[in-house]
Amino acid sequence: MLLQQTLTALKHLKLTGMAQALEEQMAQPTTQTLGFEERLGLLLDRELLSRDTRRLTRLLQLARLKHNATLEDLATGTARGLDRVLVGRLASCDWIRHGQAVIVTGATGTGKTWLACALGHQACRSGLTVRYLRVPRLFDELRISHGDGSFPRRLSQLAKIDLLILDDWGLKPLTAPDRNDLLEILDDRAGVRATLLTSQMPVAHWHEYLGDPQLADAILDRIVHSAHKVELKGESMRKVRAPLTARDQIA
Repeated sequence: MLLQQTLTALKHLKLTGMAQALEEQMAQPTTQTLGFEERLGLLLDRELLSRDTRRLTRLLQLARLKHNATLEDLATGTARGLDRVLVGRLASCDWIRHGQAVIVTGATGTGKTWLACALGHQACRSGLTVRYLRVPRLFDELRISHGDGSFPRRLSQLAKIDLLILDDWGLKPLTAPDRNDLLEILDDRAGVRATLLTSQMPVAHWHEYLGDPQLADAILDRIVHSAHKVELKGESMRKVRAPLTARDQIA
């Protein structure tokens, strides 16, 4: 009866990891030989693991990453221009904590989105908030938010995210309102929150693409000059007919 009361209390306190571990201990006679401190330590370890797992699940759900990619799946090498040392630095997530930017460029199919999602997954593992957005869809959503009056709230939400992933930058021409919205987003994040952009367009062409010289200077100053740059090479992996493993996506 005392055991059941203890389990009920643990669950009431939302210590579900400890409750499950205690049930397992009681079902395993070998654990009865352990001392109190050892058993308590095992219960605490399980609770910490359970909380970390739930937190990661929640962060990944909020991130809405396009691919279930991890850095462990990436094969570095010169064939695709992915530098092992740079990947190691990015894996630490210090660039996110310092509010820096990463720009990933390359032809279609070279693994830009996959790499971005792998870095996003790594950030979630580190307890950081992430949001993945395709740039064309983001601007569509922002146009709607201007119409229904929710733009300030949407801008505030984006400003609070530790890592904002903007995928497919440069696919569509920008309107004047798009450029203004982009500047607002980046101005909130510059030096405070991290941003990752992927693009088929080389960085050298971004100023011309933005059109308005003054806005282009302001936007690029906030995202390009101090960014970590990754230029992926090689032909599209989608041309390969054989099924690809996760490692092949960037090998």
